[in-house]
Amino acid sequence: MSDSPTREFEARLAADGVVFDERDADLLRAIRAAGSLNAAAGELGRSYAHAHRRLGELEAAFGSLVERTRGGSDGGGSALTADARALLARFDRLCAEFTGLTTADENVLRGEVRDRDGELVAVETDAGRVHALAPPDASTVQVTVRADAVTLHEPVDAPGETATSARNRLAGAVAGVSGGETVGRVAVDVGLDEPLVAVVTLDSVDRLGLEPGVAVVASFKATATRATPAARDADP
Repeated sequence: MSDSPTREFEARLAADGVVFDERDADLLRAIRAAGSLNAAAGELGRSYAHAHRRLGELEAAFGSLVERTRGGSDGGGSALTADARALLARFDRLCAEFTGLTTADENVLRGEVRDRDGELVAVETDAGRVHALAPPDASTVQVTVRADAVTLHEPVDAPGETATSARNRLAGAVAGVSGGETVGRVAVDVGLDEPLVAVVTLDSVDRLGLEPGVAVVASFKATATRATPAARDADP
């Protein structure tokens, strides 16, 4: 059995510097189904040593996740603790909220192609220059990026252009915040007719102090950004 397919977004939970993601959720689910860490590792195509080491890292951050029994008439095994079941439930709620919030949230910017390097173009928009993937010969384009691909930073902590592959950086101010139990939808005024939307965890909303008027920098990778010919480019 292979790992589950990659989602269009990447849900994560963090504690003490350790990030719990879909691969970790798969590991806990496999332990629950198989009844042992060794069998779970085999089902997922991972080595026992790697799975054991990763479980230790997760337990150091999130608490006891697996109850282990040795020997006996049933040969021993492993079962999830109440903390592990709660962690999985929280992760599943996060995934569900991301799915619901990102279904309709796609940011659209219009602009003119100024530079091209193979498939990668630089597009001049009303919010500033944006790098995106584009088909050949496009000049006036519509640039789209999903809300879950946008990361928000405090201006002083925004990564420099050489520090990350998230090449696009747009400065602005929070226009509004809404959300569910674990995920927030943050609208950012970056100088466009419509605000740029980012979907982030509520932990990030609290950590960054996101509320209307707060200055932020929105970043997103060029490889997560698509430019397609706008109406007049598409006309014969």
